[in-house]
Amino acid sequence: MTTITQDMRYCLSLIQYADKYGVTKAAIKYKTNRQYIYRWKKRFDGSMESLRDRSRKPHHHPNQHTPEEIKLITDMRRRNPHAGLVIFWVKLMQRGYSRSMTGLYRFLKKQGFMAVHPPNPKYIPKPYEQMVYPGQRVQVDVKFVPSACLKNSKVIGKKFFQYTAIDEYSRWRFVEAFEEQNTYSSAQFVDHLVKAFPFPIECIQTDNGTEFTNRFTSHKDKPTLFQAHLEQHGIQHKVIRPYTPRHNGKVERSHRKDNERFYATHQFYSFEDFAKQLKEYNRREYNHFPMRPLGWKTPNQVLKDYLASV
Repeated sequence: MTTITQDMRYCLSLIQYADKYGVTKAAIKYKTNRQYIYRWKKRFDGSMESLRDRSRKPHHHPNQHTPEEIKLITDMRRRNPHAGLVIFWVKLMQRGYSRSMTGLYRFLKKQGFMAVHPPNPKYIPKPYEQMVYPGQRVQVDVKFVPSACLKNSKVIGKKFFQYTAIDEYSRWRFVEAFEEQNTYSSAQFVDHLVKAFPFPIECIQTDNGTEFTNRFTSHKDKPTLFQAHLEQHGIQHKVIRPYTPRHNGKVERSHRKDNERFYATHQFYSFEDFAKQLKEYNRREYNHFPMRPLGWKTPNQVLKDYLASV
């Protein structure tokens, strides 16, 4: 069924009015010129199809690609399906093609000969090692306390830090507030962590920060105070690959949750106030909070169940 457009109805009405009252009155009524009306009257043969807009596309373009050029482009594209526009144009130029890159682009676009980009290789993550008992590996990281949380004139401008340790098996977490981020604070944190965690710790995993390791400093052969304390406690130190914080994903994710649950709603008026609130938040909101990876058990409950099973 042929569709009759609004423009076709308009032209028919214009012609009928001109036949009845004259071209001049029709031009005045329809606010157009007489040449426009005469053109439609000449085209109209009594059928609605004669009033349909015709294509304004030229029948022939003097600069269109020749059959020889089309064959060259087709053959080159078949041999180079992934070549980009610039590389493809250069290859054609080397074989006698003389048109501009813009002209080539328009032709490729029109003919559907644009480069076919192969899909990027899918990243297949390495299977993550699952811990089988508490203390097998503990992730440790440091978080900078947002300055917006510091409200007292005595603490504005200062920097506070949250040291965090998470047991990979139970998700049990230990946090502590510090005023400095250095190897001395890290060593002190380890001593307190060993006392607080109810199981022996075999391995602690950290990033490559200077508060943990000298791996990327001029003293890379010298252990830090943090590593010295680990050795005293018989704990292995494992560092993750540089620029891959996802390898310490559990502690990194917990820091994001801290921003939502703790730092977004709390203010601190002194370092002591921050340390007290942080300790209470971790005790009440984290180690007693059910988690989906634990089958909706709390970290404390997982440790309790493990103790009951051994």
